[in-house]
Amino acid sequence: MAVLHYRELVAWQKAMDLVAEIYRITRSFPREELYGLTNQIRRAAVSVPSNIAEGQGRGAGSAFAQFLRIAKGSLQEVETQLLISERLGFVAEQEVSRIFDISQEVGRVILGLIRTCGEEK
Repeated sequence: MAVLHYRELVAWQKAMDLVAEIYRITRSFPREELYGLTNQIRRAAVSVPSNIAEGQGRGAGSAFAQFLRIAKGSLQEVETQLLISERLGFVAEQEVSRIFDISQEVGRVILGLIRTCGEEK
């Protein structure tokens, strides 16, 4: 059965979970980071499900795969910014590890979708 709506995609659902977690942890970031790292990591996280949704809306094949690759890039951006946050002492190692687990699952599902589009990248 074909997916009729982006909200049916497991990748989108898991990416939405990731966004919620990123917003949760960034609430405790220092106030002076509101327009710096807090904003940057939130924007990157929001980009993941947004690109999945936009790509699905454009149809199957290479167009969808391109948006999925953009989502995967944003996911890696989130991971990098999460590690920066840990190094700066804004978030604990166990929180980073837990969110990385979510991120890696999102990445696996995105990669699976890319493969279903016939694009192995």
